[in-house]
Amino acid sequence: MSFTGDIRKLLGSKGRQVEESKVGSLSVFTLKDVKVVPVPISSRSQEEALEVYSLCQQIMESSKDTEEESQTLFLVQDRWASQKESMTKRLLAHVGEFHSVFARNCEVRKIDKLTAGEFLSDCHSYGDAACKYRYGLYVTRYSGEENKKDYEGEHPVPVETLVAVSEFSNARKWVKGDKTIKSYEWIRYASLPGVRVIGGMGKMLRSFIADVQPDDVMSYADLEWSDGRAYRELGFEQEDDREPVDFYIDPLFWSRVPVGKGEKPDGALYYRNFGSRKYRLKLTEY
Repeated sequence: MSFTGDIRKLLGSKGRQVEESKVGSLSVFTLKDVKVVPVPISSRSQEEALEVYSLCQQIMESSKDTEEESQTLFLVQDRWASQKESMTKRLLAHVGEFHSVFARNCEVRKIDKLTAGEFLSDCHSYGDAACKYRYGLYVTRYSGEENKKDYEGEHPVPVETLVAVSEFSNARKWVKGDKTIKSYEWIRYASLPGVRVIGGMGKMLRSFIADVQPDDVMSYADLEWSDGRAYRELGFEQEDDREPVDFYIDPLFWSRVPVGKGEKPDGALYYRNFGSRKYRLKLTEY
């Protein structure tokens, strides 16, 4: 079965109502307020990759034009092939199959490099990152009334489960007038695939702010998977966009190498990503 066929079969399981349409060579699957777009990796040149990128941009723009609040997910074949289990859970969570965990029933703790690295390797598209501060969110309790659809005596996400991890950079400092400004980057946030941690990002951010007292926190939304809505809901303001990047894709290991910044794999395919969007939360006047 083809990559797109795999996604079609998964989305159509359990009796879900799925509408399929086409934009050029790409299939668009619509389920209620979510659109899922499988993006096959088959381009043999940068020019072909640009054509696929243009189709994706067309789908993005058409989604913006609708009055309904909807989400469009682009599921790229190399991510699916190299991280199929976690990507499957993430995809299903976006179409309504997830276990809810409330941040009020969790505790933020500082964690070590090994714990953060193992979690992010399994749960984040880009894995671990070099950073200064690492935080984990652990389930500490449940109430019997909460999440009744999942609760059957023992909760499916047990107490003391690590359900989310955040990583933050060291300070970038500059002087403005008589004040030294300290800015930090929120480098990684990931939750367990298949688990929606309600209020988790905000709780972890507040813990970091209380510990470090930054003047601002900035981060990037990967436009391949998110439009940055979660950052906007936390009070971040959009600044600018990073340009898309062209990649070689190794069809054997499904790994990405930026064009011009690494060795071209044998039989390489090409892919242009969507870039990223920069957000900043200013906490002091400067």
